[in-house]
Amino acid sequence: MLWSGLVAAGAALWLCVLVLPWQPWRVRERLEPEPGHDAADISLEDVTVLIPARDEAAVIGETLAALGRQGRGLRVVLVDDRSGDDTAEVARQAAPDSLAFDIHTGAPLAEGWIGKLWALEQGRQRIETPLTLLLDADITLRPGMLRALLARKEESGAALVSVMAALRMRGGWEKLLLPAFIYFFRLLYPFHLSNGPGRRVAAAAGGCVLIETSVLAQIGGFGAIRGALIDDCALARAVKNAGHRTWIGVSRGAESHRDYPTLGVVWRMVARTAYTQLRYSPVLLLLCTLLMALMFWAPLIGLGGPLAAQIAGGVGLVGMAVCYLPTVRYYRLSSAWALTMPLIGTLYLAMTWHSALRDWGGRRSEWKGRVYGREPKGGPAA
Repeated sequence: MLWSGLVAAGAALWLCVLVLPWQPWRVRERLEPEPGHDAADISLEDVTVLIPARDEAAVIGETLAALGRQGRGLRVVLVDDRSGDDTAEVARQAAPDSLAFDIHTGAPLAEGWIGKLWALEQGRQRIETPLTLLLDADITLRPGMLRALLARKEESGAALVSVMAALRMRGGWEKLLLPAFIYFFRLLYPFHLSNGPGRRVAAAAGGCVLIETSVLAQIGGFGAIRGALIDDCALARAVKNAGHRTWIGVSRGAESHRDYPTLGVVWRMVARTAYTQLRYSPVLLLLCTLLMALMFWAPLIGLGGPLAAQIAGGVGLVGMAVCYLPTVRYYRLSSAWALTMPLIGTLYLAMTWHSALRDWGGRRSEWKGRVYGREPKGGPAA
């Protein structure tokens, strides 16, 4: 009886996700470029693209080439963040003549700063245009994407517009885990709520963010969030706290060309901030474990129990697949991947526990040769 109740609780949780008014499982907030516009007819003189780059020689050329196809008059500031490879030289050779291109050699990492944010702050001081596009070094924009971002900003009235870039989903581990990475993000930060006027939910996708340069200055630049490991959502919250609106969606017009060929690569990427997402709280970690056990394990195990548990388990598994299916279809993958959610949930829970164990052992977050401690208890540094 108890076990059937637990299985029913897991099924009920999926039904709750389905009926939530803001429907976080649906892929409604999306932004795609419109084809057919000649880049020569599109003026981008009001925009500067700011790219932080640390050891990005393998990907930066493709990113810059794609920017050259966006329109005329576009400025690009690339901050070479103490790279150990040929990032700067590759960038100089790859930058199209159509770009007003500037490379800034980054200073040594300042105390209390996250490396990416320190690089962005140095680049911000060189920007004179009204709008700034924060772009990761591995993100390519399809023709017309920057124009689409500008149009969405105009129609939404948001000071910050961002899109979650489509991650590379070619190998087996990428297809299994990366759509779910975006799916879980949308469950944690419902886009519909974040795009509303309320300040309780604030989300951005740091790989591609269009923001008013004056708003960046108003919040104190990146110094306002200099210790934030989850910097994109911290930036969105700072913008909302300053009285402005934000908009976030998904897009296939912004694509990451960074490889995640093995489970270990994806694991390290998720574990880097998973426990940070839980605010370093053992209580939240245990609550997360309980919820994920009910949602991902109970329905599956219920199939081997009495009839009531089998029915509840079947309902839970169907609800699980139905919730995930829109994400799978949006990224043009086989619908069969929606059936792998019990495995996906198990792997993500294991990554979260690994993140917590690493934190308890004093290792905390590591990225590109740098090790960071926890954010201050009061949140990002002011």
